Amino acid sequence: MRRRTGYRWFVFSVFFIFMLLHQSDRLLIGPLTTPIMETFGIDEVQMGAVFTGALLVSAILFPLWGYLFDRYSRAKLLALASAIWGSTTWLSALAPTYPTFLVTRASTGVDDSSYPGLFSLISDYFGPKMRGKVYGLLQLTQPLGYMIGLLVATLLGGFLGWRSVFYITGSLGLVLALVILLGVREPPRGQSEPEMEDLEKMVVHRFDKRIAAGLFKKRSLLLLFAQGFVGVFPWNVITYWIFRYLETERGYDANTILITMAPAILVLASGYFVGGALGDFFFRRTPRGRMLVALVGVLTGAILLYFTFNIPVEDARMFSIMLIVTALFIPFASPNVIATVYDITLPEIRSTALSIQYFIEDGGAAIAPLLAGIIAKSYSLETAILVICVSAWLLGAFFLAFTAYLVPRDIQTLRTQMRDRAEAEKSIQSV
Repeated sequence: MRRRTGYRWFVFSVFFIFMLLHQSDRLLIGPLTTPIMETFGIDEVQMGAVFTGALLVSAILFPLWGYLFDRYSRAKLLALASAIWGSTTWLSALAPTYPTFLVTRASTGVDDSSYPGLFSLISDYFGPKMRGKVYGLLQLTQPLGYMIGLLVATLLGGFLGWRSVFYITGSLGLVLALVILLGVREPPRGQSEPEMEDLEKMVVHRFDKRIAAGLFKKRSLLLLFAQGFVGVFPWNVITYWIFRYLETERGYDANTILITMAPAILVLASGYFVGGALGDFFFRRTPRGRMLVALVGVLTGAILLYFTFNIPVEDARMFSIMLIVTALFIPFASPNVIATVYDITLPEIRSTALSIQYFIEDGGAAIAPLLAGIIAKSYSLETAILVICVSAWLLGAFFLAFTAYLVPRDIQTLRTQMRDRAEAEKSIQSV
């Protein structure tokens, strides 16, 4: 099937902006942790519960969103998710007490479960050979959104207050809901698969419970689920506690934190694209390519983080340099995991497959911020971050290694299924 190249990049741009602003709003709470704690007079354990609440809501709703995305229009559902993002952020800004804030902030997790539908829709505009790069570009939005949140918190948080900042980001979500609703069209599922390129029309394949149940028979996918359970622990700990760690245990002021984190975040952002591009490069040479790149990234990140956090507090320059180097490698796995999920699943169940992946990831890692808070209260944030991150990444590397061994068979199975479909549809059209 012929696809309009210009329009697919328009769709990509809309969702890049959506993810950038959504991640800014979602991660803004990290650099605003201290003023929020001061407003409500709470400790690390109570603040950890705030982080965990939104993650738990997000995790619980992943299967529901995945089913809805595979059953109905992904574009319209993503517009709804953007509207929910704006509304719930406004509610959290209005919360007068800690219990109310705990509940309203947890409600912001509802729309956080929408990304599987977004990635599934994008997969129908970009083929397998370039999905790693495309997903890597989209995932630039997480660290860039983090940096925008840092800048907004530093420049506007003290001047306007954290509530006003949430009003601004929530309003942007409502605006983007209209843009998605009016500007993004729903593509045929599977149109970008190479076997479908010569078809003038496509048979629409709907969500099938029996096919979805078959996801749990794919050994490589089960290993990715296991890797996901432990793999997101480090992200949630670093995202929500790194600013507090720099403030309280390294004694950095706001400007020093900005100077330290900004270049690390920019390098982290490039790591998504570099990891995705390397995954595409090696995938064209071996079906194990994506997983091997992910494995190298996870192992290198664990080793470098350990040495970085053991640098003396007095040597701020070396700490900053090592943090930047570490940041390059730790995102390598993310775009390659998403691309691999789609390398082995049929188009009509891809939202469900990635939703299960994210459900398992967030379901396990939702407790990470709270666990880090508990460890920090008894020991230190440095201990909490190192113990959780290094152990989780080493265990994740074990699962990635076995996935690399098994994945070629599941990839071949999907390609055979798509060829069979293409041949059947050509036969029908030739009659």
